Amino acid sequence: MNSKDLIRQTIGATDTVWKGYLADLTDAELLHRPVKGANHINWQFGHLIVSEHMLGNSIEPDAMPPLPDGLAEKYAKDTATNDDASAFETKESLMSIQETQRAGLMKILDGLSEEDLDKPTSGPMQGFFPNFASLIMSADVHWMMHAGQWALTRRSLGKPPLF
Repeated sequence: MNSKDLIRQTIGATDTVWKGYLADLTDAELLHRPVKGANHINWQFGHLIVSEHMLGNSIEPDAMPPLPDGLAEKYAKDTATNDDASAFETKESLMSIQETQRAGLMKILDGLSEEDLDKPTSGPMQGFFPNFASLIMSADVHWMMHAGQWALTRRSLGKPPLF
């Protein structure tokens, strides 16, 4: 197994977890806040998509598929407190957008050599993620971090633990 295979395998395992947590949730449940001040899953989901788009473009500018018009604005930091379902995408829409963005990130990974994974990053991400491998893996870690929050949201909705 090489580094790229390990990255793909790790991202795939994370995808299994977060998709499992969302599988039986309705659009209305995606707007549930488990405690006052917590972000709802719908906002977090869109935020993750926008973040992954940005991370991929940090490796190869303009290589990621374009986001739907207005998506980044819908999921900006200042919209996190909004509970109006009409201000956000549906679960089905977010799943589709996520698949497109993930395919874009995997295409970038496929185009990198093992040596490219060690290339240094630049710009605002450089202090957090020193090379392309760590930048790609940060997308995975970000999804898993939010999945942990989704586990608590599920429990506050009376859903059973899954993992």
